[in-house]
Amino acid sequence: MDVAVIGLGLIGGSLLQALAAAGHRVIGYDADPATRDLAAGAGWTVRGSVAEAVADAELVALAVPLPVLPELIAQLAGHDGLVTDVTSVKGPVRDLAAKHGLRRFVGGHPMAGKETSGFAAAEPGLFEGCAWVLCLEPHETDLGDWLTLAALFTAMGARVVPVAAAEHDRAVAQISHVPHLFASALARQLDGNPLAGTLAAGSFRDGTRVAATRAELVVAMCGGNATAVREVLRGLLDGLERMDAALATDPVRFLTPLVAHGGELRRHWPARSGAAEQLPAEVDALLDLGRSGGWVTAVAEDRRTVVSMRPETDRIEH
Repeated sequence: MDVAVIGLGLIGGSLLQALAAAGHRVIGYDADPATRDLAAGAGWTVRGSVAEAVADAELVALAVPLPVLPELIAQLAGHDGLVTDVTSVKGPVRDLAAKHGLRRFVGGHPMAGKETSGFAAAEPGLFEGCAWVLCLEPHETDLGDWLTLAALFTAMGARVVPVAAAEHDRAVAQISHVPHLFASALARQLDGNPLAGTLAAGSFRDGTRVAATRAELVVAMCGGNATAVREVLRGLLDGLERMDAALATDPVRFLTPLVAHGGELRRHWPARSGAAEQLPAEVDALLDLGRSGGWVTAVAEDRRTVVSMRPETDRIEH
């Protein structure tokens, strides 16, 4: 397949390399001349404009921050090929694609990354074993296009999760966007506090790891998903206030069950995979799979079935 990757940061650069490793023909583009030079110097085919990069592409993968997407998607209006993205918020991108008349758009989001960014940090194995959301909107997403991407990404080792955009945005607010904000708030405990910096060890390191992410990236993903993020933040603050109230009254009686419940959930995450099963490649069946926490590991050549797995749900003892 001929693929154009627009945006050659960590995710876009890794996607470029992973696709090439899987035998696809790839062309890259980045708005930053220095990044284009870096990629070209490493032997990759890089074009000087979006139009040149997508001219003969069967698939265009948009790997740019959310604030850049409106202008970029406007340039693709009328493009005949399949278009996907890797943005961490799906609802706004879905709206942009509809506004500009992208006829074959399937929103995507690989749950992969690390603290470092840029093309120099890219690696072809970044997506091995990761959950890769592919949005499937009833009566909107072309199932054939969805299956094409599912086959492409599962062949790269990803676990493809079928889900609607709104469901995705709520879930990532819970497990990605709000944790980034919480890590930043926790890291600020070091401000003017050298003693705390000296004493900080494993729990602080693990709890603040993603605070090292570039602020612009965090603000873009949280701001683009502000409604869901604020709702989840309020829930987290309510939980912390319950802990505060427990400390002020009877910690042993009231705080213990709160801490124990969180510990029990964490010890049983990630859930162990159940047995693989054949599933019909139908919209309702795929969405039910995603809502149950399941994923697709392969697509049959005839596109009539997929190989799927679901997490076990009976591991926590009560």
